[in-house]
Amino acid sequence: MRIGAIEAGGTKFVCGIGNEHGQIEDRVSFPTEGPEETLRRVIDYFRGKSVEAIGIGTFGPIDIDPASATYGFVTTTPKPGWSNYDFLGAMKREFDVPYGWDTDVNAAAFGEATWGAAQGLDSCLYYTIGTGVGVGVYAEGKLVHGLVHPEGGHVLPRRHPDDAFAGVCPYHGDCLEGMAAGPALEKRWGVKGHELGVDHKAWEIEAFYIAQAVAGAVLLLSPKKVILGGGVMKQEQLFPLIRAEVGRLLNGYVRAEAIVSSIDSYIVPPGLGDNAGLCGALALGRAALAGANR
Repeated sequence: MRIGAIEAGGTKFVCGIGNEHGQIEDRVSFPTEGPEETLRRVIDYFRGKSVEAIGIGTFGPIDIDPASATYGFVTTTPKPGWSNYDFLGAMKREFDVPYGWDTDVNAAAFGEATWGAAQGLDSCLYYTIGTGVGVGVYAEGKLVHGLVHPEGGHVLPRRHPDDAFAGVCPYHGDCLEGMAAGPALEKRWGVKGHELGVDHKAWEIEAFYIAQAVAGAVLLLSPKKVILGGGVMKQEQLFPLIRAEVGRLLNGYVRAEAIVSSIDSYIVPPGLGDNAGLCGALALGRAALAGANR
């Protein structure tokens, strides 16, 4: 199989060609600009490559209801120019192939469940903590959708007792994304996260917010693996802080072995590394092609 994959991020797009085994054979990346300029580069990349299907994992919010008049649209994003943009329609007008369409984080969760840290499991959560915060949910062997799709980056956490920061989310102020995304780190401390020392107070506060989201998701969804990716999670000192805080918050209530004795292998970085999103889009394309061939 020859499958196209698009990881459409708020900061950059990554496009690639791969096969049904999750192997990426070619890729290109470029900054996310306005929709017309960005999609022109996407289309130019895939033209002449004879892909059999294309999977798209994109920043959102997006419309994922096939019965909706705006299915395939990016909807209420604050990303300039992208609100109410017919992303999927623009692709379909150029390439008449089956499409997989979902959020970038759902795609990453699917990639990790197919070939990565959650391979062989029927459930996992994938959080990305970067320019924004999002969560992908894979449960009982399928990606979770509903009224729209999971928007776990906008849950409202308790405030850290030493944190008076107002938050940066244009919709909610001090939601998880508003308090813990990369732009929140930079605005709170005056420098980008990677410029802060590993022992800086920032990481205790960051872990406090991320752990609240993870503990709440464990209680609500009971995933068999929690995967934390995105640029902020490149700060590896966060993992032990988050694991310890999740344990403190759960306080022995969830008596699963993975929590009580093996939390280091339960809350983990992506098994696919920086390829989680692109491989996830590849998995979406593979699933769309399989569905079309039934």
